[in-house]
Amino acid sequence: MRSGPARPLPGHFQHGGVGRRESALARPRRALPESGAPSPPPAATERLVTVTRSGGFAGRTHTLTVTSDGAWTRQGARAEPEGAGRLSGAQLTRLRTAVQEADFAHPPRPAKSGGTVFDGFTYTFVRGTLRLVTDDGSVPPALTKVLDALPPFEG
Repeated sequence: MRSGPARPLPGHFQHGGVGRRESALARPRRALPESGAPSPPPAATERLVTVTRSGGFAGRTHTLTVTSDGAWTRQGARAEPEGAGRLSGAQLTRLRTAVQEADFAHPPRPAKSGGTVFDGFTYTFVRGTLRLVTDDGSVPPALTKVLDALPPFEG
């Protein structure tokens, strides 16, 4: 039996703590302030999105974190720094739009897959307390837009 934290299955996401699996079609409730008013805008250094890409032919893992002010960092499998930078205004707008359209609180249905993509990548998207996991061949179009708007995973 495997020990350690549970890993979500492809096409599934975790809401909150590790090990609580939910269907990708489940719709978690959004928490609103008690007044019912929308939440205030994010602070300048709040994490906008974190995406980890793992696998591929070489079995590499890279994690990109982008903050709401456009600063980004890239880390390797052991969380060692591999790069950092800042998105331009246009790049940040593109990423914010893609993240908003991905609507992490209401996960998109996985794209239809033509089967297993050998030596493909697994992507883990984290937005706030929501985590979405998907594989090459089944990345929903909304999450593909997020991937396209990110800095490179290697560089």
